Amino acid sequence: MTTSSIPLRSKVKNGSANKLLEADRAAHDWYRFVLSFPPQLVRVYIARFGVTGSSCVLDPFCGTGTTLVECQKQGIPSIGIEANPMAHFASMVKTDWKLDPDQMIAHASNVADAASGILEADGIPDDPILCLEAKPPYPLRTLPTESMELLLTNSISSIPLHKTLVLLECLKEYRRSEFDCHERLALAKALVTAIGNLQFGPEVGVGTLKQDASVVNSWIGTLSAMADDLRALISLNNVRAVVHHADARNLSDLLAPRSVDAVITSPPYPNEKDYTRTTRLESVLLGFIRNKAELRTLKQGLVRSNTRSVYRGDDDDHWIRQMPEIEEIAQAIEARRIELGKTSGFERLYGRVTKLYFGGMARHLAQLRPVLKPGASLAYVVGDQASYLRIMIPTGQLLAKIAQSLGYEVVGIDLFRTRLATTTREQLREEVVVLRWPGNTGFDLSGTRAIG
Repeated sequence: MTTSSIPLRSKVKNGSANKLLEADRAAHDWYRFVLSFPPQLVRVYIARFGVTGSSCVLDPFCGTGTTLVECQKQGIPSIGIEANPMAHFASMVKTDWKLDPDQMIAHASNVADAASGILEADGIPDDPILCLEAKPPYPLRTLPTESMELLLTNSISSIPLHKTLVLLECLKEYRRSEFDCHERLALAKALVTAIGNLQFGPEVGVGTLKQDASVVNSWIGTLSAMADDLRALISLNNVRAVVHHADARNLSDLLAPRSVDAVITSPPYPNEKDYTRTTRLESVLLGFIRNKAELRTLKQGLVRSNTRSVYRGDDDDHWIRQMPEIEEIAQAIEARRIELGKTSGFERLYGRVTKLYFGGMARHLAQLRPVLKPGASLAYVVGDQASYLRIMIPTGQLLAKIAQSLGYEVVGIDLFRTRLATTTREQLREEVVVLRWPGNTGFDLSGTRAIG
């Protein structure tokens, strides 16, 4: 096993390694997670793995579609799997370049006129400068109580929320199927960049409260940028990206045996980042999550990477019972908790979620083996963590050991970048674990070690 640095196309400062280059913004920038891994990293492994237009690339944790979009730009068929419905939706839209951008903008302009007309009749013009009344004369529209309870408090102010609900009503009334998804994704991006009060740094939180914001104009501006990209991208749309809304730990019914040539992905890391909070505002407003039961169902389809998604019946930890290194880390976390006198319910789960995380990744890698072609190459972007009471979790090294125990060859661990730990200010490594699937290894591909 070797450790090396990744030769990115251009030398950039370490803090800029994750940033989206201006040349890459088309489609990639339609909607992104904060700290999504960059397209140039995908290109490095496309080249290293010798991926061509006759290959198939899988991203089993595709998020908002970075790998899929980059493959499509290079004429490479790809498949994505994503359990978060908002992220799954974004990946589908970002790889759909077939619609007519001029007709889309013409339709959106009609929707905008209808929404603006309703708002003016309500005494709430879309442009905040024109709204001179101290209080709007109408009762403001809002979400059902069970939906409002899902939102971070103050993540969107009451007047922008009213305007957003009016726009959504007009999108529904004047819906055209060929434009609907792109129009709604544009609203999702506008919600987190211009309309709502969220800030990302990298955790999601509430920043300066905007009592009012332009909703219709922000949406149209975002959609116009998408239309500009579509005019350039439509000539490249000669391959298909398939995106499944599914759990990456359950692959057996999704993909054909021996159909995947390469995997390029970035799974969640073991930390206290609740990935469902990152997309909560747009997920609720676009109707992907409407109540706590639906949120629970969503979380149960994710690899357990934080204590807010751990449930009583979780048992992925049985996949790593034979790995003493992970058990030792879990015990060290628990010992530190007791030493510090930490007694909250979440802190008591730190050791357990560590084992569930690596067990979930083991389960995923076991399920993945039958769909890989012999000789398939894999790249997993992961990061070391010290979120649990400052006990170091060397994620890349542990993932490599798990993969090796399941019959994968560990080609190396490449250093992508380093970053400062929030609590300790130590340098943590963000790495790419590079694997190879040799094919027939004497393992039972149903998920357990074969006899002999």
